[in-house]
Amino acid sequence: MNILEKIIADKYLEVAERKSLVPVKLLEGSVFFEGKVVSMKKYVTNPEKSGIIAEFKRKSPSKGVINGSASVEKVSIGYMQAGASALSILTDTEYFGGSSDDLKAARKFNFCPIIRKDFIVDEYQILEAKSMGADCILLIAAALEPAKLKSLASFAKGLGLEILMEVHDGAELERSLCDDLDLVGVNNRNLKTFEVSVDTSLALVDQIPGNFVKVSESGISDPNTMIELKKAGFDGFLIGENFMKSSRPEQAAYNFIKEFKKLSAQESELSKA
Repeated sequence: MNILEKIIADKYLEVAERKSLVPVKLLEGSVFFEGKVVSMKKYVTNPEKSGIIAEFKRKSPSKGVINGSASVEKVSIGYMQAGASALSILTDTEYFGGSSDDLKAARKFNFCPIIRKDFIVDEYQILEAKSMGADCILLIAAALEPAKLKSLASFAKGLGLEILMEVHDGAELERSLCDDLDLVGVNNRNLKTFEVSVDTSLALVDQIPGNFVKVSESGISDPNTMIELKKAGFDGFLIGENFMKSSRPEQAAYNFIKEFKKLSAQESELSKA
């Protein structure tokens, strides 16, 4: 059993337990449940912003603890002030050290789009996402049968949420594409070996239909890489570990985005020359 299979098996047990503890009616009674969704698509493609979906995560299965003491309030506000387009908040506790409280805190302090980053296998988790104040959910093609993914996407769309589908290769992309998706992300991390290569994104970018916002995820640690990915056709860039491994993630994001903007301006000048 690889790590993804183990996480998914554990997730089914976790969801069953949460269903027995918190009824749907309680989720629907949340102050956030009827809130207006902020469009991740619009913010990520807004030319005034960086396209970066800045991630808050304390740990990961591959790296262990990345930043155990970071404050969601401070980091999320700092990310947005630095020029990020959106936030990604991990809510998985066992493997990523996150919680629903992290997302609720981020929602309380920020108006921008927020994606609930978790391993979604059940409609109940989508209701939870809405009750936390999320605007978008992640569906991982490697973790879901195509029919299940399409059904979850349709359910999320019915609640007004946007959907980012994550793929790792062309086969996942081909079998899982459906009309209800808004953004398609290519994860540059191989979930079986944990090796990271942005070549994965570059190889798949032209296979993603143009009506979806294209996002490159993982392994983006250099603004030059982001320039290369943008030129190739990506609008969004999910960056977490590169910021979170700093003692001040929000400052790391500020420095990165400042350098990216400088390089973008130089590129623009060169293209005019």
